[in-house]
Amino acid sequence: MISIFIVIFYFWNPLIISDTNKLILINLPTAILAGITAIICLISYFLLLNKKNNKTIHSELSEVANKSEVVINAIGDGVVAIDNRGVIRLINPAAQTIIGWSEKDALSLNYKSVLKLTNQKDEELDANGDPIQQALNNNQQIRTNNLIATTNSGKKLMVSLVVSPIGESGSGAIIVFHDITKEKAEEREQAEFISTASHEMRTPVASIEGYIGLALNPQTAQIDSRARDFIMKAHASAEHLGRLFQDLLDVSKSEDGRLSNNPKVVNIITFVHDVVQGLKQKANDKGLKLIYKPMPENATEKFLAPAYYINLDNDHVREIVNNLVENAIKYTLFGDITIDIDSDDEHVVISVKDSGVGIPAEDMPHLFQKFYRVDNKDTRDIGGTGLGLYLSRRLAEAIGGRIWAESVYTKGSTFFIELPRISSQEASQLAEEEAIKTQQEANQVKVPIATATVKEQPLSVVQQVSSVPRSQTLTREQIAAYAAKQHTLAQQHAASPENRT
Repeated sequence: MISIFIVIFYFWNPLIISDTNKLILINLPTAILAGITAIICLISYFLLLNKKNNKTIHSELSEVANKSEVVINAIGDGVVAIDNRGVIRLINPAAQTIIGWSEKDALSLNYKSVLKLTNQKDEELDANGDPIQQALNNNQQIRTNNLIATTNSGKKLMVSLVVSPIGESGSGAIIVFHDITKEKAEEREQAEFISTASHEMRTPVASIEGYIGLALNPQTAQIDSRARDFIMKAHASAEHLGRLFQDLLDVSKSEDGRLSNNPKVVNIITFVHDVVQGLKQKANDKGLKLIYKPMPENATEKFLAPAYYINLDNDHVREIVNNLVENAIKYTLFGDITIDIDSDDEHVVISVKDSGVGIPAEDMPHLFQKFYRVDNKDTRDIGGTGLGLYLSRRLAEAIGGRIWAESVYTKGSTFFIELPRISSQEASQLAEEEAIKTQQEANQVKVPIATATVKEQPLSVVQQVSSVPRSQTLTREQIAAYAAKQHTLAQQHAASPENRT
């Protein structure tokens, strides 16, 4: 480069002289030749420099590509890359092993021919159910672990799948998957064990609750105030144990698809109000104020509550709301708990806001996991199983909703449930159809009272106690009255002629 400037200076220096403040050009052919030479030298230099840079860049890219290939080939999960038409451009050795396709056979084929995905019912996926197509269309990452892949030999595998789009929308996608058949089988075995054990243990717990209720009844037992206090604590512990077993049963049902789904049209405003009223006594016992904004109790002016309708399983919705409000009461030491309902044309959103201990930011991502509990000095003395929020999430997903939370540690939390809404016209139509269906079923079942033979079943304390709704909060007086009723029914059954020996 320096030599180029020396040449230019050498030829250009004698070109200009000063003669009485005038520029006089001399040796013009030499000047032209010098300029052309300089330009050629500059072009040659930059071409040489660009060639060296291209070699360097090509070498670096080749090195990166080789490293990427080594990493992809070493990954234990299957990796498949497709273009915007769904044609396979890359398939790593793990993917070839899992689905039984060689690289030579799989490349240039459509992914649907190689990665044959079906749902849990072994039905082919439509465009809305295909996570790969969704990622291409929406340019968003899709995760799922509820699909079945059929190998080249026809074997069915449960797979966990992550689809990540690349480039602009529809440009292509990277599919990462692995076989979870063994893990799913182990989960099913665990669920079966939990379901069986919980069912078997719940029966004696219900019996304990019933007999404790009889002990608390003044008509069946005489105990002093100190003993009554001990028995009440035992009754509360038995109830807690019963709820734990019921939660385990519900979790087991939600995980293996045995959850019932009986949709029924209901006005969510009055429905949630009834649930909140059932928990009011529990809040009052802690000195907390339970506020239900859609239907304020102390309104000074005439107030017309809105009407938002849903067509969902009422038991599932009640369980979710009950869990969230109970959690708010449990983790709030003083202050208010506010329940509100908002809506747009397609959804209703129920919010439960408390002024409790709040949730640390690092615990928020794990909040709805099974058996997860926030463990710190503020929550260590508060009982719980870590199943309530997990079950609420599973129930919300089962009825087409979603649940999430917002919280500031030491400032309180707000939990939200979004549920699909129906219009008033649709609600009226569905209610009429349900009434007609009920009437038709009643007309089909006609049993003459005079000729009907009903076999009387033994009445037991266990059956009576287990029929009490889980979300119902009973006072001491209610427990005593309930136990007295059970005792009377048991005496009547024992005195009946059929049961005398």
